[in-house]
Amino acid sequence: MNGMDGMGWGGMWFGSIFWLVILGLIVWAVISMVNKNRGDKQGFNASQEESALDILKKRYAQGEITKAEFEEMKRDLR
Repeated sequence: MNGMDGMGWGGMWFGSIFWLVILGLIVWAVISMVNKNRGDKQGFNASQEESALDILKKRYAQGEITKAEFEEMKRDLR
């Protein structure tokens, strides 16, 4: 034999390819998790973000601004 216990060159190539595939899967998993975390944060901000009109309506409802101020600001937003 040639010292490889009968595996020959084919076994060596298979082993190398096997570990490259494993390494690739690990890299893919890490990248996927990082992108998912970024997407979750962006999704949270997007869903929690209020429009200017929503904020204006809240300010009027809480009595921070008068009806005249509300109407004027609403016209400015359009």
